[in-house]
Amino acid sequence: MSTEYANVVKIPEMVEVSIEGNNVLGYLIKAKGPLGENFKVLKFRDVFIEKLNSEIKIYTPILKSKHKAIVGTFTAHLENLIRGVKEGFEYKLKAVYAHFPMKLKVSGSEVIIENFLGEGTPRRAKIIGRAIVEIKGQEIVVKGVDIEECGQTAANLERATRIKNKDRRVFQDGIYIVKKP
Repeated sequence: MSTEYANVVKIPEMVEVSIEGNNVLGYLIKAKGPLGENFKVLKFRDVFIEKLNSEIKIYTPILKSKHKAIVGTFTAHLENLIRGVKEGFEYKLKAVYAHFPMKLKVSGSEVIIENFLGEGTPRRAKIIGRAIVEIKGQEIVVKGVDIEECGQTAANLERATRIKNKDRRVFQDGIYIVKKP
């Protein structure tokens, strides 16, 4: 019977990964690839991270389900970190309207949504971190190297056009995520 639970993440050729720190203070994992750089701080008691040649080993000597779950979570975070700097993440959204055409534009670190349901006051959605927002007509693309920044930016766009106090079956205008990474 094994005395530890472990997962391994392979590092592709185009990506460099460095690990600093320890189990007590947390591990600072930096990834550098063709699309840029990204980092993540991971910390949990009795979960260890080591770099072995072209692999990263995440393991715990404690065989409880909580520790196994954290090993799986750390594995997913590292895979997303590597995928982000290698391929990037892309969310596609669509602006849907029935009567009043929406006007969308990027201004600094926010997206301005004008004429939503004929409203005079524009609505605003914040762009998080290094996410890039491209608007092509009614199609919106959110790109970046960090899945959390891209996902939160897409959620902010969706939430900015949420309709309150009206029947959702009738008033279906808004911005909706149509493709996740």
